[in-house]
Amino acid sequence: MKRLLFMVALIACVIDAHSLELVNQWGFLNFDFPPNFDLKFFRPENSVLTGMEITDDRIFLAMPRLRSGVPAVLSTIPRNTPGGSSPILQAYPDWSMHGAATGNYNCSGLISVYRIRTDSCNRLWVLDSGTVNTLEDFTVVCPPKLLIFDIKTDQIVRTVVFPKEVVRPVSVFTNLIIDESLQGKCDSAFVYISDTVAGGIVVYDGATDRTWRFSDPSMFPNPDHATISIVGERFTLMDGVIGLAHSPQLATLFYQPVASDRIFSVPTSALTKGPPAEFEEFPVRVAGRKSSQGLPLAMNERENVLYFSPFSETSLASWNVLTNEQEILASDPSVLQFVAEIRWKSEDGSVYLLVTRFHKFFRRTVSQNEVNLRILRLPAKRELPKNFDHYTSVTSSPVFPRLNHNFYFK
Repeated sequence: MKRLLFMVALIACVIDAHSLELVNQWGFLNFDFPPNFDLKFFRPENSVLTGMEITDDRIFLAMPRLRSGVPAVLSTIPRNTPGGSSPILQAYPDWSMHGAATGNYNCSGLISVYRIRTDSCNRLWVLDSGTVNTLEDFTVVCPPKLLIFDIKTDQIVRTVVFPKEVVRPVSVFTNLIIDESLQGKCDSAFVYISDTVAGGIVVYDGATDRTWRFSDPSMFPNPDHATISIVGERFTLMDGVIGLAHSPQLATLFYQPVASDRIFSVPTSALTKGPPAEFEEFPVRVAGRKSSQGLPLAMNERENVLYFSPFSETSLASWNVLTNEQEILASDPSVLQFVAEIRWKSEDGSVYLLVTRFHKFFRRTVSQNEVNLRILRLPAKRELPKNFDHYTSVTSSPVFPRLNHNFYFK
């Protein structure tokens, strides 16, 4: 089988990490604690970022309660801080929502947040898994839910508690896509949610307030790819689907489990038609096969370019799903260790990366004397087309180019 050999062209085509702008960096995180906060509940070696969203004036950061000692699971920093600075995190919307840090599990507050997303109405959708100490004793303290905040007022405008029919005993809801291209925006949007441990995608219909669930073997971890190697450090992570990306033009959702070398796709028409019938086959396709495992996905909705980051190559790569054009955008074994989040910004076409060295937090080899967490920005390479309609369909039945199911360098 013919293979795609990007490594041969690495020197010629790669943009090295010096082309990445350093936005912020930390050894360990620090918070603007209230005067009465007992610091015995703060263990900085357990506080690792997993999600990021960028607005006009703030960067929102999510960190779940994977282990004890995480004081706030959702925080903000100013967007325009000096490059390379280490701003103190502000609990969002305030500390009253983070009582779970001290064992006060109020289900109307924030329990454990992996990722957040904004919609076109300037609202922040916060996905709360309801689980704590996921890497220790895995405790479910509240049902998973969505909290929707008006970013102007920082007030909750809507709450969605997921019904037990779509939740499994080991469910961990970790990522979400807001699809405003089909039946309306804001409260009428569809939301696609990854269930990482129980292997599924949950669909929420905002217009009807209904929820249903899909499951497919492609959403589970593959034991053959459970061992990850990053700059010589090996660890085992049997996580299922987390990475999600959406092309409104192609009406397609792309997803990947962590323990896998594949990226899959499914038409959003299959997701949004309602609950699946018993024994109904899910129209999943293998979009491509990577050189190593990865976690985040992001889509440039103007050009249908998918961004991903293979762990072992410590790189950021792109793939145009229509033309099959592939490119290594950045590669650095020091700076790009465990990219946890990729965000494409439509206003200027830049790509933001959240890099966390999660493997060191996970294996307890992290040191406060090293830079462990970074926010990086890759500027757009060319001027973006104007007056672009994100939701103009290219084809009702997208057909991706033949890849021999292999892309990126290997």
